[in-house]
Amino acid sequence: MENLYQRSFDFVDLKPLAPKPRQSGLTEIRGPYYEAFTVQQLNDLLKTWGYYIDGFKFAGGTQALLTANTVKAFTDLAHEHQVYVNTGGFIERIVIQDPKNIDHYLQETQRLGFDVVEVSSGMFEHPQDFRLDDQVEIVKRIKKMGMKPKPEITIMSSVGGGVQEFDYKNKTKSVKTPEELIEEGERFFEAGAHMLMVESEGITEGIADPKDWRKDVIFALVKAFGHEKLMFEISPEDDEARKTFKWYLKEVSADVNLMMNAKNIVEFNAWRSHLWGDRTLWKNKKITL
Repeated sequence: MENLYQRSFDFVDLKPLAPKPRQSGLTEIRGPYYEAFTVQQLNDLLKTWGYYIDGFKFAGGTQALLTANTVKAFTDLAHEHQVYVNTGGFIERIVIQDPKNIDHYLQETQRLGFDVVEVSSGMFEHPQDFRLDDQVEIVKRIKKMGMKPKPEITIMSSVGGGVQEFDYKNKTKSVKTPEELIEEGERFFEAGAHMLMVESEGITEGIADPKDWRKDVIFALVKAFGHEKLMFEISPEDDEARKTFKWYLKEVSADVNLMMNAKNIVEFNAWRSHLWGDRTLWKNKKITL
């Protein structure tokens, strides 16, 4: 794909999107998990909308359900369109079986063409069940192998996995403070992290009223690291997703890094480019032909 993207109706004044490979304003899409994503589906998607996609993520370890040739077909196709491939948080499943498999997992990950390796812990029941020190050491191993470590930080434990929950505000699960998340992030960056993935549960996802979102957490992380070094997860639920990405665009940055379902990228880019949807575009406009 050429860096110079020639869209139709180029006389329409839109907010430009930097050419690929981008350093900020990244959009990562979920692949297999919530739907049975196919190689042909990805091929069609990237041929049509590839300019607006920077990363492709396997969720829930679904790469382990496919043949090695199929996984490699996904990664090769993504690379043809300047799209990196992310492992998702699969390492959580690896370590509960046998921590000795970490190196085997990383070697297989590299052999199959993954670029970015997440290190996550949100599925564990308690924060110390997968110690921060151990996660930091894994980040160092990933970096040493030449892949990009992308640790995930989360304010809650025992969440995620495609199970929709509501009213996290009143749950009894462990909740970390913004200061604790920043401390974790600092440790990860010192170990060589490429970027931090910010889990949505308990921050924006599962909280019905946006007034109750943990915006303090978001703004504290942005202040500490800058939005360029963070990627925020967008809920897989459509209504939540729309509310969330629109808020990030308006309140954090038009160049915020987000991870979302592929089906959301068209509406997201219509908003991001000031093409459609945002009613403020029409405010105080009166037309006389």
